[in-house]
Amino acid sequence: MTQELHIVGGGMAGSEAAWQAANMGVQVVLHEMRPQVETFAHRTGNLGEMVCSNSFRSDDDEQNAVGLLHWEMRAAGGLIISTAHEHRLPAGGALAVDRDPFAESITAKVTAHPNIRISHEEITTLPGDGQWIFATGPLTSEALGAAIQAETGADRLAFFDAIAPIVYAETIDMDVAWLQSRYDKGETEEEQKAYINCPMTKDQYESFIDALLAADKTEFHEGETAKYFDGCLPIEVMAERGRETLRHGPMKPVGLTNPHSPEQKAYAVVQLRRDNALGTLYNIVGFQTKMKYGAQTTVFKTIPGLENASFARLGGIHRNTFINSPTLLDDRMRLRSRPNVRFAGQVTGVEGYVESAAMGLLAGRMAAAEILGKDMPTVPQDTAHGALIHHITGGAEAKTFQPMNVNFGLFRPLEGLKGGRRGRKDRYKAYTDRAKSCWQDWLAAQG
Repeated sequence: MTQELHIVGGGMAGSEAAWQAANMGVQVVLHEMRPQVETFAHRTGNLGEMVCSNSFRSDDDEQNAVGLLHWEMRAAGGLIISTAHEHRLPAGGALAVDRDPFAESITAKVTAHPNIRISHEEITTLPGDGQWIFATGPLTSEALGAAIQAETGADRLAFFDAIAPIVYAETIDMDVAWLQSRYDKGETEEEQKAYINCPMTKDQYESFIDALLAADKTEFHEGETAKYFDGCLPIEVMAERGRETLRHGPMKPVGLTNPHSPEQKAYAVVQLRRDNALGTLYNIVGFQTKMKYGAQTTVFKTIPGLENASFARLGGIHRNTFINSPTLLDDRMRLRSRPNVRFAGQVTGVEGYVESAAMGLLAGRMAAAEILGKDMPTVPQDTAHGALIHHITGGAEAKTFQPMNVNFGLFRPLEGLKGGRRGRKDRYKAYTDRAKSCWQDWLAAQG
C-alpha cells in the first residue's frame, strides 16, 4: 500500500480522521493552514483548538445521546474524547475541558504519530485524484468554499456562529453569586459546584432585556444573510423572539438555591462555567452574542455579581459554512460527483465538537478501508454514529437541511416502549443498550 490519505483541516474532525486512519496503517498527510493563514476565531496554530465553548456536553451514556456518542468514540479508540477526559474540568455531569492543554495535547499526539505528516498550507481546490477528506469545519476559507460551490453547482449554506465571552473569576462578586450545578448534579462536591450563578430579580431581568435589545450589534457584510442555528442563537436574537425566551433558556432559574438568600426565588439566573483547570476563567453559558465590544461590557456588567467583571475574551461572531449533505454525499461520506473526495465534521451539517469528531472518526476509517482494499460494514443506524450519518446523508429533508446535534429523535423507535415523558427514562436506556451492542459488533467486524 503506497497511497496516502490527505486530510484538509486540523480541527476536531480532521485530527480524529487522521488518528483513526493512521492507526489502521495508512500514511496520512494532514493539511492545516494555520498559523500561516489565520481565521477570525482561532488564537493559535494548535490542532483541535476550541474556539467557542469548552464543553463536550453530557457524559451520561445511558440517558443522553451525546453521552452515548462519547461512549462509542471511546470504544473506537477516539483521540478527541480520550484527550478530553485527560484534561477534564468539573462541570456538573458535563465533559468540559481545559482548552489550551487539550489542544496542545492533541497537537503533540498527532505530530508524534509515525504515520502522520503535517503540512501547513491552504488547500483551495478539490483534487481530481488521490484520497481526500475535507474537514475544514465552519471556517472554511473563501477560496475553498468557492471551489466547493463550483463543484456542487449549488449555493453554499451558511449561518453565523457566535462566541460567548469569558470572565476572570477573581472579578466576580461572590457575595452576590454562588457556586452550584443545576439540581446539584455530579458525584463529587467539585462537580456539584461547577457553575457560578448570578441571580436576577424581575426588575433586573426586564432591564437586562431592554439593554440587550437596545445594544449596538455587529453589522453584516453586504450580501450576507444571517441564518442562525437554533442551538447557538445569540442572546439578543433570543430576546428579540420574546422577552421571556431567555428566562426559559440559558437563564432559567430552576434547580438552584441561592445560599445568600435561600427563601428568595430568583426570577432568572445567569450561569458561568469553569473554563480552565486553574479555575481563573469562566465562560457565560449560552451567552453567544453579536453585540459590539463596547456594548457587551456595558450590558454584561448590569448582571448582578458582574458589575466589576473583567473579560479575558469578549463575544464574537463568525461565518459558519456547511454543505447540503443529503444531496451531495453518499453513505460513505463521498462527494457523489467526485468520489475520491470525502467531507467530515461540521461542514457536513452536524453541530458541535463531539458530532464533528464523530464524523471525522467515520470518514477516517472509511477512507483507510478503501485505501487498504478492505470491505467496511455499513455503520449501524441504531448507533449514535449511525443515526447521525444516516441523517446527513439521506435521512434529513434536503430542502430544509440545517445543522443537527445528535439526539434520540434521530434513532429508530423500539417496539413495546411507553412514549411521552413518563416513559422517557426506560426508552433512552433501551436506545443506548441497543446502540452499544450494535457498535461493539460493528467494531469487532473490522478486526
